Amino acid sequence: MKRRHLFGAAAALLAAFGLAGCNDDKPGPASDAQAEKTKTYNWKMVTAWPKNYPGLGTSAERLAERITAMSGGRLTIRVYAAGELVPALEVFDAVSRGTAEIGHGAAYYWRGKVPTAQFFTSVPFGLSTLEMNAWLNKGGGLKFWEEAYAPYGVKPLAAGNSTMQMGGWYNKEINSLADLKGLKIRMPGLGGEVLSRLGATSVNLPGGEVFTALQTGAIDATDWVSPYNDLAFGLHKAAKYYYYPGWQEPQAVIEMLINQKAFDSLPADLQAIVTEAARAGNQDMADDYVYHNAIALEELKQQGVQLKRFPDEVLDAMYEQSEQVLGALAGQSELNGRIWASMKAFQEQVKPMQEISEKELYNWR
Repeated sequence: MKRRHLFGAAAALLAAFGLAGCNDDKPGPASDAQAEKTKTYNWKMVTAWPKNYPGLGTSAERLAERITAMSGGRLTIRVYAAGELVPALEVFDAVSRGTAEIGHGAAYYWRGKVPTAQFFTSVPFGLSTLEMNAWLNKGGGLKFWEEAYAPYGVKPLAAGNSTMQMGGWYNKEINSLADLKGLKIRMPGLGGEVLSRLGATSVNLPGGEVFTALQTGAIDATDWVSPYNDLAFGLHKAAKYYYYPGWQEPQAVIEMLINQKAFDSLPADLQAIVTEAARAGNQDMADDYVYHNAIALEELKQQGVQLKRFPDEVLDAMYEQSEQVLGALAGQSELNGRIWASMKAFQEQVKPMQEISEKELYNWR
């Protein structure tokens, strides 16, 4: 009887241990995956643009909406215009610190902190919109961009392009190089350095301050974007002459900055959604500008705006100085040198095809 009793107790004890193992509260792989699929994320996006500003500000809003829709509401993003959470020119720092998970701006705005960033908005007389997208996505450009921002814990993605810009608004005619000397011109990035070498004084102002500065005479001239945005700011009411071509920005990448730790915390499917939403936003903005620039240019003409082409003498000097400015930037670091060499090689690689395709079509039309 004792032996049977002991055997029964042992069996009950073993059964209890087995049952306890089956009812372990620790989640298994399946439950981990399920929890990941139901977890929600609420992010902030800070931008360098005025609230609801056409093309630039609205594209940031659409990007946030696209991510929310594609994720089924698992990743929602609240958008802050310039000055609502941080000033326009502090977007990069806010994302780097983690104050916001996402930023939306133009890379050359952060030139004081990351001089290399200037390559990734636009370079004077450089790649077109189509060429820049191809260089970033196929020619290794994105890898350079990631390398430049990695020390700051920031991941960059192209999230828009305002396509080729105009040469800017001037309150005096530019008939020769002498007319540039002494002018105070709002022009960020490398174009501003070129004009400084030609005797002008370049000023870096956020978009929201451009009209007032031009109207009050704090500056004599300004670039901004192109007819779509320039009309929205009313720049034609503050300056008389509208110059072309946009030598300083033959295209302009608009970037989405992502805090790297925040991005790494997302599951793989949400990371893919963010990446592809940026790609869609890149095309969406380019379409926006091609369409609305045509409409806005006609409106500006009806308002009496005088369109002017820079003289060849001026463009030649701008080109010469651009080569020197870019060479100096390339010499600042080993990374800069690799980037500039890559961009130049890519431009030479695609040039023969562009000469017999895009250029010929435009000339014949």
